[in-house]
Amino acid sequence: MRILLTSVVFAVLAAVGGCGLMPTSGPESWDVRAGQHDPNGLPYALVRVTPYVTSVLEHVAPRLTKFAEQQRPRDITFGVGDVLSVTIFEASSGGLFIPAEAGVRPGNFITIPSQAVDAEGNISIPYAGSIRAKGRTAVQLQNAIIAALKNRAIEPQVVVSLADQRTSLITVLGDVPPKRIPASAAPERILDIIARAGGPSGNGPDEWVMLERQGQRALAPFGALINEPANNVYVHADDTIYIYHEPQTFLAFGALGQQQQIPFGAWRITLAEAIAKAGGLNDGQADPASVFLYRGETREVAQQLGVDTRPFASPIIPIIYNINLRNGGGYFLATNFEMRNKDVILVSDSVSFESTKFMNYLNTINGTVNDPIFTAINAVTARNLIQGVGTSSTAVITGNTSASDIRLKRDITKLTQLDNGLYLYRFRYIWSDTFYVGVMAQEVEGVVPDAVVRGPDGYLRVNYARLGLRFMTWDDWLAAHERAEVQAP
Repeated sequence: MRILLTSVVFAVLAAVGGCGLMPTSGPESWDVRAGQHDPNGLPYALVRVTPYVTSVLEHVAPRLTKFAEQQRPRDITFGVGDVLSVTIFEASSGGLFIPAEAGVRPGNFITIPSQAVDAEGNISIPYAGSIRAKGRTAVQLQNAIIAALKNRAIEPQVVVSLADQRTSLITVLGDVPPKRIPASAAPERILDIIARAGGPSGNGPDEWVMLERQGQRALAPFGALINEPANNVYVHADDTIYIYHEPQTFLAFGALGQQQQIPFGAWRITLAEAIAKAGGLNDGQADPASVFLYRGETREVAQQLGVDTRPFASPIIPIIYNINLRNGGGYFLATNFEMRNKDVILVSDSVSFESTKFMNYLNTINGTVNDPIFTAINAVTARNLIQGVGTSSTAVITGNTSASDIRLKRDITKLTQLDNGLYLYRFRYIWSDTFYVGVMAQEVEGVVPDAVVRGPDGYLRVNYARLGLRFMTWDDWLAAHERAEVQAP
């Protein structure tokens, strides 16, 4: 009856998928692979990490190099509101601006009062009228004024300078003293401008820099500007630089040493470093071939990775990256895979670990079924012994466990030591006169703990099959040894 019931329970659990009933810290590898085709679930793409994938992700990592092609900023041009100073020289006195009696003057020039470029983008020059200044460099404006005066003045020469620069500014905001810094004629890089603004208030790995230019933006860790010189790009007039603090963290789940939110602790870390920060793969639980990383990628990046984006309506495509660390080369890929803020790492349990959990679950069910039987047999046996009838040889074995608690035994004699360090003893139960040969549950608990269970009566039992042994009476044990000696050469 007990064998039949156990078989039925096993068949039912196997039919419904036993591993699906087991407690677990996350989806198993087969769940992840099957879930992308689940019509009722959130759609996602599964991408295997290869050298091509790491190359694509390297080129789309948050960096300022998208502006690196615009090498040198354009020359400073004047804009509406700039205050200009104009000085006009003539070759000799008696011309348009220098009177004939001006010989005693130190130079044949006149400085026109400073004036702002008006809303039309012009400035006014005597005898030349309105001259276009907006969008012109100093040299271009000087030539325009000379051309307007050459038929009136004596060999005119003009010098134009900025008295007050109110356009062609660079705006710096965030974790720096807010400033609008005039762009200089000499090209400057982004670190130069940040230094002119006073530098960031924090120097930690969580400082980030955003550069906005003509409606385009790029982000980069502040550390990238220092450690990757290509990110220290030239700054152009009218750029906006925003420096801010954003803690970089990732989440670790599954068969890792730690399951928690973990800070980067550096401006850049790789997947290999992240796994190490999480305590590494659990040697007794993890499936190294089932390391997954959850991340959202833009539609353009997903298409570069070979993902069919047509089923996805959102501009951000949920992607699960799978890297095989059972393959030795997988660790090289992991060192080239850069982590991003809020990435999620999941390491699935191995099949053997799930099988062990399932078998332990079956043992628990089997023990639950056998416990009432064991209690009833012991009660009947104890009653018979008290009345002086019957024996108790049937009271010690129930299903796949045997009562082995030292508190239930008497007349204990040590016989031999096994290869695993456990001892075999001859003993009698406190309610029986029959001698048996077996182990002590308290000793087994320290060597093979999964072979020991505690019954509802509070006493320990041992699964002898897990130890590779057979529970037997003293007479059976002697007979087995006699047969072994007869068969020995």
